[in-house]
Amino acid sequence: MMNPGLLSGNKSVNSVKITFRLPYFTQWGQSLLVCGSVPVLGSGNVKKGLLLSPCHQGSELIWSGSITVPRGFQCQYNYYVVDDNKNVLRWEMGKKRELILPESIQSGQEIEFRDLWQTGSDALPFRSAFRDVIFRQSWDSSIEKTTGVNHNNFETDVYYFADNSCVSTSDHQQNPLSSNSKFSAQILRKTHQSGNSSIENGPNREVSINSSRNEAKYIFLSDGMMRETPWRGAGVAIPMFSVRSESDLGVGEFLDLKLLVDWAVASGFHLVQLLPINDTSVHGMWWDSYPYSSLSVFALHPLYLRVQALSENLPEEIKQEIERAKQQLDGKDVDYEATMATKLSIAKKVFTREKDLILNSSSFQEFFSENEGWLKPYAAFCFLRDFFETSERSQWGRFAHYSEDKLEKLVSKESLHYEIICFHYYVQYHLHLQLSEAAEYARKKGVILKGDLPIGVDRNSVDTWVYPNLFRMNTSTGAPPDYFDKNGQNWGFPTYNWEEMSKDNYAWWRARLTQMGKYFTAYRIDHILGFFRIWELPDHAVTGLVGKFRPSIPLSQEELEKEGIWDFNRLSRPYIRQEILQEKFGPAWTFVATTFLNEYDKNCYEFKEDCNTEKKIASKLKTCAESSLLLENEDKVRRSLFDLLQNIVLIRDPEDPRKFYPRFNLEDTSSFQALDDQSKNVLKRLYYDYYFQRQENLWRQNALKTLPVLLNSSDMLACGEDLGLIPSCVHPVMQELGLVGLRIQRMPNEPDLEFGIPSQYSYMTVCAPSCHDCSTLRAWWEEDEERRQRFFKNVVESDELPPDRCVPEVAHFIIKQHFEAPSMWAIFPLQDLLALKEEYTARPATEETINDPTNPKHYWRFRVHVTLESLLKDNELKTIIKDLVRWGGRSLPPEDSQVEGSLVSASSSVSGKQQFASAGEKIHHPSESNGVPPKDPVAVR
Repeated sequence: MMNPGLLSGNKSVNSVKITFRLPYFTQWGQSLLVCGSVPVLGSGNVKKGLLLSPCHQGSELIWSGSITVPRGFQCQYNYYVVDDNKNVLRWEMGKKRELILPESIQSGQEIEFRDLWQTGSDALPFRSAFRDVIFRQSWDSSIEKTTGVNHNNFETDVYYFADNSCVSTSDHQQNPLSSNSKFSAQILRKTHQSGNSSIENGPNREVSINSSRNEAKYIFLSDGMMRETPWRGAGVAIPMFSVRSESDLGVGEFLDLKLLVDWAVASGFHLVQLLPINDTSVHGMWWDSYPYSSLSVFALHPLYLRVQALSENLPEEIKQEIERAKQQLDGKDVDYEATMATKLSIAKKVFTREKDLILNSSSFQEFFSENEGWLKPYAAFCFLRDFFETSERSQWGRFAHYSEDKLEKLVSKESLHYEIICFHYYVQYHLHLQLSEAAEYARKKGVILKGDLPIGVDRNSVDTWVYPNLFRMNTSTGAPPDYFDKNGQNWGFPTYNWEEMSKDNYAWWRARLTQMGKYFTAYRIDHILGFFRIWELPDHAVTGLVGKFRPSIPLSQEELEKEGIWDFNRLSRPYIRQEILQEKFGPAWTFVATTFLNEYDKNCYEFKEDCNTEKKIASKLKTCAESSLLLENEDKVRRSLFDLLQNIVLIRDPEDPRKFYPRFNLEDTSSFQALDDQSKNVLKRLYYDYYFQRQENLWRQNALKTLPVLLNSSDMLACGEDLGLIPSCVHPVMQELGLVGLRIQRMPNEPDLEFGIPSQYSYMTVCAPSCHDCSTLRAWWEEDEERRQRFFKNVVESDELPPDRCVPEVAHFIIKQHFEAPSMWAIFPLQDLLALKEEYTARPATEETINDPTNPKHYWRFRVHVTLESLLKDNELKTIIKDLVRWGGRSLPPEDSQVEGSLVSASSSVSGKQQFASAGEKIHHPSESNGVPPKDPVAVR
């Protein structure tokens, strides 16, 4: 907390003047305001806060304002950007600033707080990932984030150098600066435990006084953290279901995380990253293996339950059943349906024996009390799903529409099915215990557990049942064509009704983050672009191509008419001519025309009413196939019919027929090619404007309304998956909010690069050679010979022919690049790390892929082919990886709970903040900045 201890004097006065001063460039119609916890600063009401006045000083726009306060004054405060009506446009990230004045000050003194706008990166050291995990052993829990000078609660002295003298900040007997003077200093930190000292990097910090008055003035300069080489760490990524251990029952389980953490520590990793772990049991079949299609955003997945841990007194027959199941389910891949059925069957038997003991325990009662808000609806939904044998709630009769009264009747102790309801409580309780045990184990070992926040929920989920007003149920979420799929993606989730969500300050989102924070200390925001704008498709779409961004500014009919575009039916209806049908279907074109189309003009066709959407086409094709009417392959005919349906230039807004959206890649359509040159040029210009210019400010404002609420809902470290078609506003917003981005080498942000350059990544990133949505490093290397040769020539800088296989030397070279990158985190899929050793590459590389984004019905079932116990015994692999961590200049986790001296030193300075670079800062190559000589480059043959 701030305690201006430099103030001294014996004369007591009743008041003191405080001035707030902050440099900040605003736009026209914007102002800066201070709002705090006391009446003079609005008592938390921004509209009653202190409005600051602007003044140009050199190249800066300085905002300042003063208040007179009594002695002993203290408060919390923050800065806000407001419009002319004091409506909040933006606010600072991180914790509130805290100010405390001493009781005794000299008469007539003035205190000036020279602050900088607080961004998300300033709060990174106070995120639970660092505070509670990385620096758990050395962090003082009494530290609070404050303005100006921070308390020095570590075993550390902080000094500043000025005018060839060294002064301790604990020396409170300094004289005030005189008027019209200038002061220049650098910070030095000395750690008592190690005796080490270091001077911060960069230019001197400067304070200048320009005043004609004679009053004493005390200035507290808050101009950022101590500037040192930024902290960098490494981690491993693996889906929970992919983990294999000697104890699991056909799939990775929460308690396996303890072994994974042990291996991570032994290999030099500070982080373990998982895919989503929420319940996805919507269909009761293998489709539910898709981890991003949540049945409930709060419930954990029963798939990850360790049934052996349900009771200490399992009867012998259940133990034998478990052993038989372990043998049967120990396959190459996950058998989702068999594993779920087996685990639930065994869990029900244990529940029958111990339900009274567990449900009456104080531990369960506490869990139920804390979670009943989501637990009751979840249990009721699961009962109704199983009773009606479907999650499609339109089939549930009077329960199709949720109400509190109906819920209470469903979960009532008097109901005949109450035991079934309690079984779902019981499973969630044990999942909570097992994941909590693993999470605490990771924290104690200095390992961050990183979760995943899916962008959507299943259309037939608990959340859409309970909160239908929060979702646009007549739409579907996806992504436009990009690296992952040239035809776009349709994930099937309803889009969010952000306007409705804002009415309670996004309570549903805040509750999600709070729940995640019980287990994780970091999380990945899936498809963070969706918080700027989402690719919205009609619910009758199957593919992801013909969509539009929400929110977005459409092309109005008036705008198009001014540009000479007027034939809107021609542009917005599928352009189908006889020659197109003949080209696509050959001799079968007459069958297609007769079955699916009407000829409304000579050689001009339109789809019949019963097949004028993608879903209708798919349904009619299935009927034709069953009747043996199709002369060609069903998939081929479907794709061709979809192409016809998508052969449009403009998409008419279903809610306002005078608004239009340019179809993505409209130039690829024959409809566009048939236009005159003037129309083509106009539409190309409007297309570029819609997708790359006119939306930027709207999307920025949208993100700044929603993302800060999420980030302030928990103390977890937030990382954003910012891959795909990235608007130019995304990275500046992420930088401002302190969000860590993602860099995949094969998907560079720079349009002129085929392969990313890890040494040029910014600090606020996670770098990785692959991710779950693309092929592994080995598969990528082996699937394209020409690309492999280009990589070898341009990245490895070798003119020799590259090896056909991704041999360990190739994997070592690529992985080493990422360890040495400036990125805060280097996180590697476990499959890529196993490529470092020949014996783990016997399995075909294509079998290690987790997801195929081009297949909406992909079976998520990959299992690592080696157990964690075996990996823990492999000292050679652990040494290889740990050496790469060390050579890359990244932090190593402490072993045996002993904190390394370097970690104590790194964290025990001014609030531990100095180790983090600013969001846009680049750092030196690790071999230069860490004093570790680089290993000789590997000669790849």
